[in-house]
Amino acid sequence: MNRVVIVGASAGGLSVAEALRRAGHEGAITLVGDETEPPYDRPPLSKHLLSGQWEPDRLALRSGAELDSLQLELSLGVPANGLDPGARSVLLADGAKVEYDTLVVATGARARRLPGAAGIAGVHTLRTLRDALALRARLRPGRRLVVVGAGFLGTEVAAVARGLGVGVTLVESAPVPLAQAVGEFAGLFLARLHEVHGVEVRTGATVTGIRSNAGGVTGVQLADAAGMSVVPADDVLVAIGCVPNTEWLADSGLTVQDGLVCDEFCGAAPGVYGVGDVARWYNPLFGTAMRVEHRTNAAEQAMAVARHVVRPEERRPFAPVPYFWSDQYDSKIQAHGYLRGHDEALVLDSDPARRRLLVAYRTGDRIAGVLAAGVPPKTLRAWRAFVAARTPWEEALAGPSAA
Repeated sequence: MNRVVIVGASAGGLSVAEALRRAGHEGAITLVGDETEPPYDRPPLSKHLLSGQWEPDRLALRSGAELDSLQLELSLGVPANGLDPGARSVLLADGAKVEYDTLVVATGARARRLPGAAGIAGVHTLRTLRDALALRARLRPGRRLVVVGAGFLGTEVAAVARGLGVGVTLVESAPVPLAQAVGEFAGLFLARLHEVHGVEVRTGATVTGIRSNAGGVTGVQLADAAGMSVVPADDVLVAIGCVPNTEWLADSGLTVQDGLVCDEFCGAAPGVYGVGDVARWYNPLFGTAMRVEHRTNAAEQAMAVARHVVRPEERRPFAPVPYFWSDQYDSKIQAHGYLRGHDEALVLDSDPARRRLLVAYRTGDRIAGVLAAGVPPKTLRAWRAFVAARTPWEEALAGPSAA
């Protein structure tokens, strides 16, 4: 009987287990996770949980009874330390070995950290439930938060903190937030959204040090075009991206390059698959390898891998249109497609007063993605259909939804 071991007990790993059972897998399934908590949802950490709207119990992806129904062998709080593909076994940190017939790597990613900030109280990252609770306890009216990194995580936290009455400074080393990913106009739209809500946005600024006193943070030292300055801070959130958790695969012989390298079927080696933030797979729809750090992708990839495991004769390339969303103040920002590396970002609609934006992205001669805020769902679905069909750029712009 095919024994499946899933290393990584977050949304991606749990979704694999559920999809395996739905597809008829009757063999053993072992779910290994480094956190002690049962699988929980991460997107609400920077939104509902941080704001105090939710408590931790609402984050659980499944109830205890639902987990029991999956008949899993749960191994929580013990991370994987190594992999021997020849022996088909996973080595755990406590010395135990878990044998498998099929392995699914779903170990996710961890937050990047600022050099020289270790051990300073009040310097945070946000990736786990414990991270979110530690930061939430510090966000009170009148306090000062510096967010380093104006990506979607950093800007979400900035929005929540402002809603709690916290003074926020958003620091970004690039001239325009997120310009490399979503284009200059969309990046400026995001920056203005925060400025309107009272956030001080410092772009083109590099963090050169963290000031502290008695072991606690007091400020962030910056260098920008105007010279050196210090921004006072009671807390600092470091939101400068993530690093895929692949160190435990170092001696496995598997290819690791900004994630576990997988083919179009999400396979890394015979009997080994990758899922979620850790997987860098070839997406034939866009003709490129990609690693997508979004919840929707993890769930869709999990279903594809489960199908490949249970019915290998029916396997087909995993070629989704990536999707992500971000809630900031009263705006929901949504994107479909692969925006990175685009050749053109064309603004189709913009009304800052109404928090409305629609941008289409071209790579080569094809439409590669669309980003929107305040746009009717019907309009956004039409543009997504163009992306899914790999519609030629000029044809997409001439389409009925472009009018």
